[in-house]
Amino acid sequence: MAVDLGALAENWRTMRKLSGNARCGAAVKADAYGTGAGHAAPRLAREGCRDFFVADANEGARLRPLLPDAKIHVLNGVFEGSFAHTLAHDLIPVINSPEQAAFWCGNADGRPYALHIDTGMNRLGLTPEQAVRHSESSAAAPCLVMSHFACADEPAHPLNARQMQMFSGLRDCFPAAEMSLANSAGIHLGPGAHHDLTRPGIALYGGEAGTGALTPMRPVVMAEARILMVRQAKAGETVSYGAAHTLARDSRIAVCGVGYADGFHRSASGAGVPLRSAVAQGAFGAFDGSRVPVIGKITMDLTMFDVTDMPEGAVNAGDWIELMGPTITLQDAATAAGTVSYELLTSLGSRYTRKHRD
Repeated sequence: MAVDLGALAENWRTMRKLSGNARCGAAVKADAYGTGAGHAAPRLAREGCRDFFVADANEGARLRPLLPDAKIHVLNGVFEGSFAHTLAHDLIPVINSPEQAAFWCGNADGRPYALHIDTGMNRLGLTPEQAVRHSESSAAAPCLVMSHFACADEPAHPLNARQMQMFSGLRDCFPAAEMSLANSAGIHLGPGAHHDLTRPGIALYGGEAGTGALTPMRPVVMAEARILMVRQAKAGETVSYGAAHTLARDSRIAVCGVGYADGFHRSASGAGVPLRSAVAQGAFGAFDGSRVPVIGKITMDLTMFDVTDMPEGAVNAGDWIELMGPTITLQDAATAAGTVSYELLTSLGSRYTRKHRD
């Protein structure tokens, strides 16, 4: 598995430009979406990023030695068990409830925090009414006020406009705080969504930020699987568990050392899984720039590809088949598995050897 840090940096520059007058941060939670936060975050910092977002205090603590001058925001907030960790590593908790606000403001001696307001996601965050009451209290003011789009990947969805209006209406309650609303897809909604700080995530790692004609991102991850053997099989024979795929011709099958234990989802199988009734075609790999289909069911450690149409002798044990990269886009791979690019990236397993290049 190769991670192109130069492409990552270029994608961040693209999102920074699209952010207009807003500062551009980066979501590096979940090990930088599976790409390796220990490599990705310092590369983004060298590019000029100064605002990073992680899920929990442990993720933030691991990054602090690599980002000594950055603002590292912890999206899950703070609890009594993570309080000392948050202070020790100079992390900024994103406060998500009145209880978290009372705990932090009562114990942190004025240390900075961000305030999350729910404007339509019904996930984490204070309600707007709770946020107003917090602004009227004697608590120290937040350094950042943020919310999160629910439907930014559908630009025409009416909830986007309602969230932008609601969030903008709260600015006067927190005149000293910076404001942040836009994720990757939200950045494409224009200046009304940008405010002071944007928070791109999936777009940095080469994923599509939403539907429509959005600026394409450079691919960052190329995942490959080694061919363990190439076998001959006759027309009428079946492939893999459940005999779900019957060969229509004499075939050559490349058996690769990758499976759902590695994050190559079983739902992407060429046959024998429920998704195929809705999405007819399963996943593809690529060999030497040519697509080769997955046949049969993907198993825990092994996947079979039909390489019959490749030249005789071109495909051999020890060669590699691309699972995603320059030929098989991240979005194509996710669609074949009936999921989103976020899940596909973050589920890439530990058996991949990760090589970072710039």
